[in-house]
Amino acid sequence: MSRSLIVVDVQKDFCEGGSVPVAGGARIATAIAELIERSAGGDYQYIVATRDHHIDPGSHFSDTPDFKDSFPVHCVAGGEGSEFHPNFAPAVTGGKVDAVFFKGAHSASKSGFEGADEQGTSLADWLRTRGVEDVDVVGIATDHCVRATALDAVKAGFRARVCLDYAVGVAPHTTAAALDDFQQAGVTVTGAVPAQ
Repeated sequence: MSRSLIVVDVQKDFCEGGSVPVAGGARIATAIAELIERSAGGDYQYIVATRDHHIDPGSHFSDTPDFKDSFPVHCVAGGEGSEFHPNFAPAVTGGKVDAVFFKGAHSASKSGFEGADEQGTSLADWLRTRGVEDVDVVGIATDHCVRATALDAVKAGFRARVCLDYAVGVAPHTTAAALDDFQQAGVTVTGAVPAQ
């Protein structure tokens, strides 16, 4: 088996009460934690997570954000908002997540494939050295960082699947556009878009 799970940006700032909240974020955090618990030793060879980790991302932070390329200040390295959501965090602290990849220190960096672990290893290299060929992508948000991660997975030579039952989007129209992008790129999609 060579399938791994990539959990994208299930962080406090992207859930209710955060600086850039996505409705349903806390619910998805719980659902992903339950998925990982059910999958222990079974469905996935490896489970990894990505984290927005901004130090000085330039124009990605804006007082007048367009919510496409620029956003309010969020997920500042070392800040509370950058921490994993408490509904998901026990999966990490409990050792069920094999590695964490930090992205966006000095850039927008939406894709987990632009990140690196604490040793500086990229996500693609980490997966390849372990023989991973297939990835499931879940997390926040379907139309932003989940989208970018899934599309980059395919570009990096992995077979990618987005599991919509474990992802949440910001808005219906941008989520629909992401689904079109997945189809065109050959990303498999399972589940259904949650009601907004």
